[in-house]
Amino acid sequence: MKINDKAEFEKQNTFGFGQKNTEYTQYFIGNSFLNPLTNPKESPMFLANVTFEPGCRNNWHIHHADKGGGQILICTAGEGWYQEEGKEAVSLIPGSVITIPPEVKHWHGAKADSWFSHIAVEVPGDNNSNQWCEPVSDDEYKHLK
Repeated sequence: MKINDKAEFEKQNTFGFGQKNTEYTQYFIGNSFLNPLTNPKESPMFLANVTFEPGCRNNWHIHHADKGGGQILICTAGEGWYQEEGKEAVSLIPGSVITIPPEVKHWHGAKADSWFSHIAVEVPGDNNSNQWCEPVSDDEYKHLK
């Protein structure tokens, strides 16, 4: 369900906004918020609730790993988009689960008219790294339906 009102979204965002995602601002168009759910020092799997304001999306990026790795997105509130390079964008709603293999260029974020949250699960692997690429252009984004 699309939710444009922040107060209404906060009621449905079960895992909470957390803090403004300032460390990665340069890799996002719009504002995002990060609420870590696990401590990487205590668990081999890092999970965080990532919240996107309407129209916010991250840049194209690639999760690299020599073995294992990748990312899983578990959509929890609002509506968003996920797109792999060379493929059509996929509409995301609460309950959608996206498995992103390592080495796949992709982006994800909110729809233009809805707040959006997903739990990001970093899949353990050997020599994991993240390569940030170019932003999703306004022209690409505005044509999503």
